[in-house]
Amino acid sequence: MSDVYASRRALLRDQCAAAGSASALITRPANVRYLAGACPAGAALLVGPAEDVLFATDTPTGEPEEGRLDEHLRVAVLTTPGGDPAVAGADLAVTGGADSLAVEEHHLTVARHRALHSVAPRLRLADLGLSVEQQRLVKDEEEIACLRIAAEISDQALGELLESILVGRTERHLALELERRLVDHGADGPAFPTSVGTGPHSGRSRHRPTDRRVEEGDFLSVCLGANYRGYRCEIGRTFVIGTTPADWQIELYDLVFAAQRAGREALVPGAPYRAVDHAARSILDSAGHGEALSPWTGHGVGLEIDEDPQLAPTAMGKLDACVPVTVEPGVHLPGRGGVRIDDTLVVRPEADGGPELLTITTKELLAL
Repeated sequence: MSDVYASRRALLRDQCAAAGSASALITRPANVRYLAGACPAGAALLVGPAEDVLFATDTPTGEPEEGRLDEHLRVAVLTTPGGDPAVAGADLAVTGGADSLAVEEHHLTVARHRALHSVAPRLRLADLGLSVEQQRLVKDEEEIACLRIAAEISDQALGELLESILVGRTERHLALELERRLVDHGADGPAFPTSVGTGPHSGRSRHRPTDRRVEEGDFLSVCLGANYRGYRCEIGRTFVIGTTPADWQIELYDLVFAAQRAGREALVPGAPYRAVDHAARSILDSAGHGEALSPWTGHGVGLEIDEDPQLAPTAMGKLDACVPVTVEPGVHLPGRGGVRIDDTLVVRPEADGGPELLTITTKELLAL
């Protein structure tokens, strides 16, 4: 992997040089990890013309949540209490003769930006923009392998929950159990706070679990994901508890399922982001649910759970192969509940079989 990280930094270095900056200072944790292999808390990465240095306040531990650091990267551990790795990086850039430094303005706080100016008042700070995020968009096969394992872990955790008794248990209890099962199966932790919604809470996007207990006849919607070696996936399913589904539940489920299938089938290289959103959204809109829909029907995943691209009505851009995304339409009926179905897939050309489905738990409407 050292060669991979070195190649990523070389590409960034070339982009910076073309824009007139000899060095770049990376502070967004996911971007540091992408370029360095690991990101200790608060670390900053200086990508320079002669040397790349990771600045940290503590020696990297090698724990899974930090990642495995590129062994060829120099690490500078700050010994001064309260030292700022970003400021140390700017100071080294000045020492190396840089007159311009590209920084991630979208991540730097105002206070940190001022601190950089104070240590290097003659250094011109240029905005790096989303250069690293754009580089992260298309995943290599090793990244996709990590996502595939994260999806397998998520499927295992959800499958085990479905085999247990659910009536009488609270949303909060079920969410905690799912997160424990993720770790038991090898995840570094949950990819995001697990969402469990029952009855009138079901179908809500990113619902925060409460102490409401599962009752017979409820819709139960679950959204979870594993974090494996920093890569995060997402799966969402909806079930009926303890009885044959009511007619309205079957009709609503079939509608959301059709929308989700249309979104999945639209995932082809070259498809506009908004076309994928439209494929799913139009089915729900035509059934009268347009006003209550989320502002997006999917998004990218990777080192963060919510990455580009955004599959939304006004999103600009087109899909590339090897871009992992979620497709997650849903409908919530106030006071009654609703349905969400969410998968993680990788965009693949038709010659390679079309979109690769990573989360494979059944989407049949089960009565548990």
